This record gives sequence, C-alpha cells and structure tokens, in this order.
Amino acid sequence: MPATLHEHALFAGSPVLGGVHQVDLDIESHAHDFLEIAVIGSGHGRHVTSQGEHPLRRGQVIVLRPGAWHGFRDCSDLTVANCCLSAQALRAELAALYDIPMLRRMLWTDPVASGTHGVAVTTVDPAAAEETITEISLLERDLAGAESRPGRVLGRLVTVLGILADGRDPGRKTAEPVVHPAVAATVARLEADPARPWRLDDLARAVNLDPAYLGRLFGRYVGLTPLGFLARLRAERAATLLTHSTLPAARVGAAVGWDDPTYFARRFRTLVGLTPSEYRRHSRAAAAQAAPAVWPVSGW
Repeated sequence: MPATLHEHALFAGSPVLGGVHQVDLDIESHAHDFLEIAVIGSGHGRHVTSQGEHPLRRGQVIVLRPGAWHGFRDCSDLTVANCCLSAQALRAELAALYDIPMLRRMLWTDPVASGTHGVAVTTVDPAAAEETITEISLLERDLAGAESRPGRVLGRLVTVLGILADGRDPGRKTAEPVVHPAVAATVARLEADPARPWRLDDLARAVNLDPAYLGRLFGRYVGLTPLGFLARLRAERAATLLTHSTLPAARVGAAVGWDDPTYFARRFRTLVGLTPSEYRRHSRAAAAQAAPAVWPVSGW
C-alpha cells in the first residue's frame, strides 16, 4: 500500500516545491498531503493509479489532490517535472487561484470530479510541456537560492500554471465564465466549516436560490454537487489530521463531520483509495524513515 509524502518535511517554509527529475527505475506508489502537478517530458514509463497502469506520453500533465496516490513503473530515461503546492497554502495565501476559472478547473474541478480518487491526467502540446519543464527548473533554482524570493517564486508558479492552462486548451477562443457568486459563497461556507452538518436546503437558502438550481450551478462551475464537493473537502481535511495528529480515526471522522466511524471509513476509502487506518499507518511508516525514500532523488 502507498506510503505518504508530507509537506512539512519537504517544503521548507515555502508554499511551493519544484524540481525536474530523470527517472530510470520504479517509483513506489505514494500518496501526498499536498497537491502535486507532474509534467511528463521525454523517455518512457508507466503510470500507476487506482485505475490501473497506463503508458506515459510526452506532454501528459498529472494533477493529484491531497490524499491521492500514484506511482511509476518500467521507467527509462523518463523526464518528470514536479510543481507541488502546499494544501495549507491553497486555503490561505494561494486561495486566490480558485477564483481564476482555468486554474480552478485544473487544480480543483478535474481531479475532484474525475472519479479517480483525486487524480486527473490530461495532455498539453509538446511545446507547452517543454516550456513548463524549463520554468519548473527555474522555479527549483529560485527555491534553492540563498536569498528568500517569495515574489519570484510566486511569479514562477503563476507562469507554470498559465502555460499548462493554455496548453490544455490551445483552440479555446473564449474564456470560461467567472464563477457564479452563489457558488463562490457556498464554497467559502463549506471551506470555513466542513464539519457542520450541511444540508442542500440550508446552503441554497443562504444564497437565496432554489436547491435544484444551486446544484446545477455547482455542476457547471465545480463539476460536483455541493454535497459531493463537501465530501471531497472532508476527505482532504481528514487526510491532514491523520497525518499530523494522534487523534483516533473515529475522532478524525467526527472532526471533519462524519460522526459514524463505519461511514467515515467507507467514504474516505472511496475518495482517497485507502481506509483511514491504512492511510495513517503508511504515513507514520514514511515519517519514521525521516526521508521520502520512495523517490530516488532529493525532493520527491
């Protein structure tokens, strides 16, 4: 079962982590408590997820929400560029990314609504892939510099995301519509208090909309129902608590809004791919090793 990589051990105080890697061996399946974007360059290999194994192709972009897992097999001179975002920062200093439609789709909607345990795989054109890999190498250099340059790092991150967003939709002529205010307000309510026993009627009443209409708006802008989004949010918060606290699994479930331990275990496994106990056990095993040994190079 997958081990877990932890942002507190990797990010060194920055909300972003980046690096370009040449891989010539298997990378064991592993989960993350942060968001990962992996851009595939030249070389060969196979990608392992909860949906099985699939050949990797140049230009593929893999996005994993916190708690999701994947691995690589049969790698030969495979170039993989990683840009990772802190889950805590996505709820704080990077939260504004959600307000940009093309980035909301890439970082939230696609992996959350894909039905693949928080993993989305798309493709950009080869030129965009190479440009992104170059920018991630520069991001890695900025992060490794002796001087702290948070503005430079943030600018590089936005450039990376922008190249990928443009490359995914090269023929798009019109921008996606700005998120509906009722959807934004509902997302903010759910983010602020995911443990509350929310009902669709209550959420709709708060934004003065019919529940069915709010559901349709969510489907359009988020790709999920409001309660489906809430479930994914709770699973991500639970993964963080399982990693960073000693609370019993049942109390973790209650803390995020799932009071019934059996129901919590079932929903968590559906959304993350592991039971809460499995997720915690492998998280602790990885932490005990004091380094993310599933990757053969520094940073992964």
